[in-house]
Amino acid sequence: MRVDLLTREYPPEVYGGAGVHVGELVRALRRELDVVVRCFGGARSEENVFPYLVPAELVNANPSVAALGVDLQMAQDAAGASLVHSHTWYANGAGRLAQLLHGVPHVVTAHSLEPLRPWKAEQLGGGYRVSSAIEESAFRAADAVIAVSGGMRRDILRCYPGLDESKVTVVHNGIDLERWRPRPDNEHARSLGIDPDRQSVVFVGRITRQKGLPYLLQAAKELPADVQLVLCAGAPDTPEILAEVQGLVEELQGERSGVVWLDRLLSHEELITVLSSATLFACPSIYEPLGIVNLEAMACGVPVVGTATGGIPEVVDDGITGRLVPIAQLDDGTGTPKKPKAFVAELAAAMIDVLRDPVRARMMGQAGRARAERDFGWDRIALATRAVYDSLVS
Repeated sequence: MRVDLLTREYPPEVYGGAGVHVGELVRALRRELDVVVRCFGGARSEENVFPYLVPAELVNANPSVAALGVDLQMAQDAAGASLVHSHTWYANGAGRLAQLLHGVPHVVTAHSLEPLRPWKAEQLGGGYRVSSAIEESAFRAADAVIAVSGGMRRDILRCYPGLDESKVTVVHNGIDLERWRPRPDNEHARSLGIDPDRQSVVFVGRITRQKGLPYLLQAAKELPADVQLVLCAGAPDTPEILAEVQGLVEELQGERSGVVWLDRLLSHEELITVLSSATLFACPSIYEPLGIVNLEAMACGVPVVGTATGGIPEVVDDGITGRLVPIAQLDDGTGTPKKPKAFVAELAAAMIDVLRDPVRARMMGQAGRARAERDFGWDRIALATRAVYDSLVS
């Protein structure tokens, strides 16, 4: 069986959870399968990885149209594959075209859903309608859809009514348990501006509406004065949300010490250092299909305080590996809290609850590592994915 895996992100050009997922999945699947990767971006040195650039004529086009320019090339070159497997709307078009052009099954993994990210219109303009149409067409015609959580499966069936439920399978995201493990390095932490002798709350994520960073910045005002806030946050979706976050960070820095903002893409070793120094990891997302960052924190032995939305409750065991923060959300696709002040207060209270008992916090971190080892190793995820392939290819 030759599987052509189609993706926008692939190492080293990774900026989000989907790219992490794809890189780890490929490595696990290659133990038994012939996997060809077709991805966006510059040259790669890895064998059987073929990158594609946006055609010169479309470099200045709307991002959705530019993506289609790459998709056409991917679909053409997928000749000879037994099956194509696409990740995110950027590559869903390539998967759908390859399905039609070469008569092969198309598997889609849903890492997010365009109908539940209406703020993308701020970034893409009319291209958001294009990305939404690409995604819907691919999902409705796919031979199988993999949801990264039970919450995501429910969202898929809600957003695309009439989709055959039997085609939608849950295969959770996973974590590389060797690469992600506690490795404290106090000297390295200090070089990043972190005081390893103080408690710290860590956030890792892109600056986008769905990650809920402004809510965390408001909640951080209630934290004890000696607690640091470490923000590993970059890649803003729009200048507007960047300006909002900058304003909130500056306001917080004017009120308390220990507000550290690392606004660049950190290396793996840097992230390990940041997480290994953390007292707790905060995930204030208002939309999160699963949240690989939560698994990364748990694998590093850090308790997670996360919003009880999407797939987060399938990862964070409330009271055991961290705390879940209740949220009532608008039913308009934005995920906006109905009572934002109440959500901010609940978030602050949950973080304070974990911070006030360091011994219990360490026990939660240990339980998180054990849960990651038991339920989220990549061998398990690869086996479940292979089972989906086998059901489509004799």
